[in-house]
Amino acid sequence: MGIPREPKPVKLFVALLSRREELFASVEQAMRALFGATDSTSGSLPWAVTDYYKNEMGSGLLRRFVSFAPLISPESLAEIKLKTQELEKGYQWREDEKKGRQVNIDPGYLDGGKIVLASTKGASHRIYLSAGIYGEVTLLYQGASFQPSTNTYPDYLWPETLSFFTGLRSLYLNQLKEAR
Repeated sequence: MGIPREPKPVKLFVALLSRREELFASVEQAMRALFGATDSTSGSLPWAVTDYYKNEMGSGLLRRFVSFAPLISPESLAEIKLKTQELEKGYQWREDEKKGRQVNIDPGYLDGGKIVLASTKGASHRIYLSAGIYGEVTLLYQGASFQPSTNTYPDYLWPETLSFFTGLRSLYLNQLKEAR
């Protein structure tokens, strides 16, 4: 019989999406106030994966990933997702009766073996966490590299994204060593 144990802490990151690159600095500053110092940031990459966000956010979207120095408990992912949704509301645009986001903030975490994303949408490949939030394993670390699942978002397969997460995994593993 196994003995229940607390999990190791994990590395929090967010995936940002906006057509206004100048918003990233402001959003990152607001997130530092919520989650602590940042320790890794990807470049801004053109994002044209789908038209899903076009009506709300426009075209010419950019993707950026940002990670945070403090390690977190994996059970806090649902609470973090709710906080990022509140932060998104602060960056809404309004025009007459219409409104929408200027930035999309999707949190997730990385540990030594996987990348988990938070979502408000349930699906067969997602597990319920709490407070209306689901978790999805989107990449597995196997054979010295990240491997996709059948549901992995295309932008998580870009070479730049995989390189960012490979470097982030090394940073995370070093943090765990230093904490011992």
